[in-house]
Amino acid sequence: MTDLTNKTIAVLATDGFEDSELTSPAEAVKDAGATVHVVSPEDGSIEGKNGTKVDVDKLTSSVSADDYDALILPGGTVNADQIRIDKDAVALVKGFAAANKPIGVICHGGWILTDADALKGRTITSYISVKTDLVNAGANWVDEEVVVDGNLISSRTPADLEAFNKALVENF
Repeated sequence: MTDLTNKTIAVLATDGFEDSELTSPAEAVKDAGATVHVVSPEDGSIEGKNGTKVDVDKLTSSVSADDYDALILPGGTVNADQIRIDKDAVALVKGFAAANKPIGVICHGGWILTDADALKGRTITSYISVKTDLVNAGANWVDEEVVVDGNLISSRTPADLEAFNKALVENF
């Protein structure tokens, strides 16, 4: 098993995240030894669409890509729609892309990559409803369980979490 000890990973999310798409990948990288910070625009806790509450560790306004080794972008339509309008969240994602640091993204989580202008020439998968936005942002969209394109690890839905988590641990 890959050892992620001494790695610090950001999970960027806000209210309305897809519960399993935040908790399962976070648990997988923690189990491999990583330190995980939930980063969000607002302090306190955030709530998933199915009621899971998660404490916020850091604010988007107080962190940068320099603080982390990798980034996880969970889905959830409301989460993905709201996080992409936070300028600090977009700046954080741009920082990860510019530094070529690993980014794991699942389902609707890829929407913010369009705002961060991080998809030109990249191959990615997602939930089908996000396909057109990702393609319009320059991505090559494919319908596969997990896609690893350099530092970008993407997956479609909670049904793909086992393969997604394995790819995250291997690539982070």
